[in-house]
Amino acid sequence: MTYKIGINGFGRIGRQVFKAIDQGGFSDLFEVVAVNDLTDNETLAHLLKYDSTYGRYDAEISASDEGVTVNGRLVKVTAEKDPAALPWAELGVDLVVESTGHFTDAGKARAHIDAGAKKVIISAPAKDEDITVVLGVNETAYDPARHHIISNASCTTNCLAPV
Repeated sequence: MTYKIGINGFGRIGRQVFKAIDQGGFSDLFEVVAVNDLTDNETLAHLLKYDSTYGRYDAEISASDEGVTVNGRLVKVTAEKDPAALPWAELGVDLVVESTGHFTDAGKARAHIDAGAKKVIISAPAKDEDITVVLGVNETAYDPARHHIISNASCTTNCLAPV
């Protein structure tokens, strides 16, 4: 089964999640079907292609009115401020990566579920989330039947966990 992913916020974290799925050996398990960001598609395509820290992304990337095309595959782009209005149900989104930094409270992040997503992973420390998961520390505590709004803690926590 391939899980359909929506990314809310296509800043550095959102773009790196996209790249990890696309070229990190996870494309059989995950497919990014949509990105929501207030930036225009031309700029999103440029920022995906060129990164001042990680360098040039080895992919054919172009922008259109519908979204961003990566290696011939169109990723729909929306520019919606209200997550409850996003087309997650229409697109069959299983999981939203919430990487805007604005919806770190579970009550606000729940709007993605109200819009049709099944799960939300908040890419930052969160408030009132169902669980915070840090790989290598407590990933076995995750229960898919109970945990729908998940925080993956902070980038600092994740970089120190292996130590």
